[in-house]
Amino acid sequence: METPTLPESAVDSLPVHSGSIKRSRWWSIALVAGDTLSFLVFAGVGRQEHGHTSGLDALGDVALTAVPFALGWFLVAPWLGAFRRKLFDSPLRMLGRTELAWLCAWPVAVILRRIVAPDPLTPAQLFSFAAVILIANAVFLGFWRTAFALIARFLPAQKRSK
Repeated sequence: METPTLPESAVDSLPVHSGSIKRSRWWSIALVAGDTLSFLVFAGVGRQEHGHTSGLDALGDVALTAVPFALGWFLVAPWLGAFRRKLFDSPLRMLGRTELAWLCAWPVAVILRRIVAPDPLTPAQLFSFAAVILIANAVFLGFWRTAFALIARFLPAQKRSK
């Protein structure tokens, strides 16, 4: 019986056992936290647009709304290399990998959302809803992760100049 192995892209996202392991681990945690916040912002904006409670008073409701989208992302994105360390300081590569990973995670997120909250939508409404999910999260994730890569690119340079 063959031992199951992770795909190469998932293995690349694991920290290397070297002096940079501490930095890599903290940066990975920051990236996951930012991704989570991105989905919370998306859910909060969506709830507000539809007249539902949103904001800090409804953080629990916003979090429940965000769960299927975040879960779809975190189930798919690591397998597509969206958490590779070599993307951390490369804004264009980070943006490209993020958008590819979200495009692949998006159908999973939509299916999970339909399972968690089966709204009675017509096919046209479902198509519109899915398109909004695709575009809005592509923008939110792309903006956040590109900003992250820009920060990661310039922080080490500032430390070297001291």
